[in-house]
Amino acid sequence: MNILKGNITNIQGSDSLSLIKIAVGSSTFTAIIIDTPESDAYFKIGDAVKVYFKETEVIIAKNENLNISIPNKILCTIISIKNGEILSELHLSFGEFTIKSLITTNAVKTLNLKNGDAVLALIKTNEVSLSPND
Repeated sequence: MNILKGNITNIQGSDSLSLIKIAVGSSTFTAIIIDTPESDAYFKIGDAVKVYFKETEVIIAKNENLNISIPNKILCTIISIKNGEILSELHLSFGEFTIKSLITTNAVKTLNLKNGDAVLALIKTNEVSLSPND
């Protein structure tokens, strides 16, 4: 599980949903949550939160200029690749942060990924979870 710390910069609410933007270093993550009385109490602009997403939810692209509906586009550098027979684990850095991505080894070969490559890490909004940063 990837866990990052950030601060809420914007909240857009409609019906029982909130679209929340979180600054993590110089990058911005977006999460969508179902509003509850509890979430209303602990998600306020400026609050520190933890941002969670699974390694299997991190999509890797080599083209930095994708015109795509996924708002979480984080420019990263590959710092290590651990190739398995079926799956490969990529360690990616952006700013002072490190995240992991788990993709197929075939995808690593197809994209010709190697240490030091600049890649775009893509995470769908609905795959990002938040909790208060206690």
